[in-house]
Amino acid sequence: MLMELTTTFHALKEWAVAVNALESGETIMLLRKGGIHERNGHFQVAHKQILLYPTYEHQQAFMLKAEYANRVYPVTSGWHPEKVPIGSWAEITDILPCSDQSIVNTLLPFHIWNEHFISDRLKWKPRQPLYILLLRTYKLPQQEIPYHPKYGGCKSWIDLDQPIHLQGAKPVLSDFAYTQIVETIRQIIGDKLYAPSL
Repeated sequence: MLMELTTTFHALKEWAVAVNALESGETIMLLRKGGIHERNGHFQVAHKQILLYPTYEHQQAFMLKAEYANRVYPVTSGWHPEKVPIGSWAEITDILPCSDQSIVNTLLPFHIWNEHFISDRLKWKPRQPLYILLLRTYKLPQQEIPYHPKYGGCKSWIDLDQPIHLQGAKPVLSDFAYTQIVETIRQIIGDKLYAPSL
């Protein structure tokens, strides 16, 4: 793990309910169908080490498992908090492309979304695989940043106006627990679909 990072202003926007699940150790997985860049034949994200920026406007309870749907409070279009809570950062340790719905369905116990979400994501831009991101999350001393209009809109990756200090961050899961979950997920996806990065 690359722990020499002391500050960062790079952030990944994600539903607040998903950020909370990552911060509490209920999941290590995000599912994405966009915001992924391919360079030299390798799948890459904008940054491997990112702050987790919670969003509220587009959360859809009907795409979540029941226990997570109950945590979503509907907000009006364009609503955002005046101050955004930043409570964690994460290292994206694995980026696993998958187009096989049966494999993705087998991963249901490992994330917060339901079958409707998976089916919807796979059908959207069907030539593109669904990207399974595995995140090692670290809790930060809770802090808030002022909302800025440039943070809005349908983009995954944003740069904050000010860097966030990462000192005092504590891993949500132990090295052993995280590694065990990652290995289980890799086995489900299958070695033929996963090539470890060199």
